[in-house]
Amino acid sequence: MFNAELIEKAARFRGVDEDPTRNLSACPALVLNADYTPLSYYPLSLWPWQTAIKAVFLDRVDIVASYGREVHSPSLDMKIPSVIALRQYVKQNEFPAFTRFNVFLRDRFQCQYCGSHEHLTFDHVVPRRLGGRTTWENIITACAPCNMKKGGRTPKQAGMPVHQSPIRPTSWQLQQYGKQFPPNYLHETWRDWLYWDVELEA
Repeated sequence: MFNAELIEKAARFRGVDEDPTRNLSACPALVLNADYTPLSYYPLSLWPWQTAIKAVFLDRVDIVASYGREVHSPSLDMKIPSVIALRQYVKQNEFPAFTRFNVFLRDRFQCQYCGSHEHLTFDHVVPRRLGGRTTWENIITACAPCNMKKGGRTPKQAGMPVHQSPIRPTSWQLQQYGKQFPPNYLHETWRDWLYWDVELEA
C-alpha cells in the first residue's frame, strides 16, 4: 500500500532553507495541470526554471509556490517558481503508448516470473513462434535469466506461472503506479501537490 512513510523512505524532501546554496540548474518547477494535479508522475512533470519563467511571462501558468532563490534583471527581481499550474487544462489520453518503459511501469519494474528487479527485458507470454503477438495483453516484464529459461515455450509448458496477467492499462492506472516510484529529489513545496490523495495516518 502506498503511503506517506514510503514517500519519505524513497525520496528525501529538500527544505527551502537549502535554497540559497542550490544551483539554478537544480531548481526545476513541478508542472500541474489546470486542475492542480501533476501532468505526470513517472517521469515527474518538471520544467527547467528558464521554461517556467518564460511561461509565467506568457501568461500560460500561475505560480503556486517558489524557491528561495531569485533571478535578477535590470528591471526585475523574481523568485524562481517551484510549482506552477497551467491555465488551460490538458486532457490526458485514455490509454498510454505501448512502449517498453510503460510495460515496465505497469509491471512495477519487476520480473513477472521470479519478482527480480535486475536485468529487465520483456517476454512474449505466448511465443511468437506459436502465434503470440506483440501487444499489451501478451508482453510482460521478465529478467534475462527467466526469459532464457522460458525460451520459446508458454509459461505452462515451462512450469513458470506468471505473477500477474498482462493487461492494457489506462493512463490513470499508470499514473497511480508512477506514484510508487518518486524521484530521488523532491522539493518540500511539491509535497501537497504530489500526494494530496495519500491516505492520512492516525
